[in-house]
Amino acid sequence: MPALSPTMTQGNIAEWKIAAGDKVNAGDVIADIETDKATMALESMEDGYVAKILVPAGATDVKVGELVAIMVDEENDCAKFADFTPGAAAPAAAAAPRAAPSGSRVFASPKARAMAEAAGVAIERIAGTGPNGRVVMADVQTAIRDGVPSATVASATSGDTSAGFAKFFPPFEDVSVSTIKKVTAQRLTESKRTVPHFYLSVDVRMDRLMAMRSSLNGALQSDGGSKISVNDFVVKASALSLKKVPDVNASWMGDKIRRYQKADISVAVQTDLGLMVPVVRGACGLGLSGISGEVRLLAGKAKDGKLSATDMIGGTFTISNLGMFGIKQFAAIVNPPQAAILAVGAARKEVVKKADGSGYEEALMMSATLSCDHRVVDGAVGAQWLGAFKSYMEDPVTMLL
Repeated sequence: MPALSPTMTQGNIAEWKIAAGDKVNAGDVIADIETDKATMALESMEDGYVAKILVPAGATDVKVGELVAIMVDEENDCAKFADFTPGAAAPAAAAAPRAAPSGSRVFASPKARAMAEAAGVAIERIAGTGPNGRVVMADVQTAIRDGVPSATVASATSGDTSAGFAKFFPPFEDVSVSTIKKVTAQRLTESKRTVPHFYLSVDVRMDRLMAMRSSLNGALQSDGGSKISVNDFVVKASALSLKKVPDVNASWMGDKIRRYQKADISVAVQTDLGLMVPVVRGACGLGLSGISGEVRLLAGKAKDGKLSATDMIGGTFTISNLGMFGIKQFAAIVNPPQAAILAVGAARKEVVKKADGSGYEEALMMSATLSCDHRVVDGAVGAQWLGAFKSYMEDPVTMLL
């Protein structure tokens, strides 16, 4: 059983396209395999004859690397495997069985083999990511970078092969990973692997909001107050949209969906220690000035490394804003157990058609992308939420009603 996807550890044999005695050419589809991603066609890597099917169609949870069929080079050798069972010795060395298409034999591109040989890397220890588990040059490069043992030191308890790899890579240094980065990496990897993501994007016209922000900040400054940022408007509009479309303010709980009654907004903050997501609690009940003060307080604590656990748990929705870095548009990874995250880009000037259709005008536009957990949020529900968000942002006075 080959690894047909990077995360595949086992698969189901949906259907065999061949039978014992059949002649097979390289590239022929020999079976349909159900993987952790989809049902995929399994192609033969070489010419030959099918000596025996070892695992029947319909078999489930077949481990990657398990022998599923025997192929031989000569048709006359098929009969020698009539009584063959996995683990039994091959009838003759000249007619040794070949896995279809994976087994003790490693399938690799010629360039990959040449690179592995030049670096002294044991190619049989490299996991292939090419078609049907084939080892390609990128796999060998990764193995060299990660220090996969060479054939001469594979059985040793220790041994540094980095010297043999030096000719392939420039000088480097290894940077230790903080606990925060480790936890973030673990959670995001788990999210991307287990959460069925889908993405929805809208362009938001920002002219009214920027004019309102300028007016409010003028009044706040005259009173000695702090400025309201665009991100504060995004937090407020998101909270109100969650109240308007509560199906997005929810979590997948396995046997049920948990819908939250308050909008507690997690705001992604980049720090020297890694990415942190403190929570603005009850954002629906806060005004723009209140949100601004809370975000500023939490961001300051995050950058000073003074956030407590209670500052970061319990969020129901996350906002990631890279607009300040000039990023036009991006898609963020859902922050479990939340069901959605909003990715906000930078505002930019564009020529758009006038609302009355009389011509064109310059407008300030911003892209926003909603990443959703499809187990909780359907496409139409996500679209309704983005529609509400766009409406609040384009007519910001409605946030004050």
